Amino acid sequence: MAIYREKDFLERRQSAAEARKALLEKFKSRPAADDPEVQEKQAQRRAIAEARAERQAKKDAERRERLKREAEEKARLEAEAAAKAKAEAEAREAIERERLAEELSLEAERKAKRDARYAARKARVRGARR
Repeated sequence: MAIYREKDFLERRQSAAEARKALLEKFKSRPAADDPEVQEKQAQRRAIAEARAERQAKKDAERRERLKREAEEKARLEAEAAAKAKAEAEAREAIERERLAEELSLEAERKAKRDARYAARKARVRGARR
């Protein structure tokens, strides 16, 4: 069985230096900004970004239009509901007025009958006294 051996300070320092050197080589091997390949990639990225912005703008416009339609629909429904409620209230008031008118006419009939009975009784009492 192999025994695990820890790296000493010099080995760690050497591996860190190699890593830095590899990173520097990687950075140096990068193509320059005026390289046609780099410019082509940048152009592709710009085209993608423009297309994304265009799609987002279209999506935002559609969303605004949808919200506008929804607001108009909501306002229309609220107006219809208000008109319906007003019509129902007017109908209830009309029914209540009719009921009150009928009640008043019945009350007037009862009063007329009562007055007629009172007048008849008075006439009988006067006729009996004479």
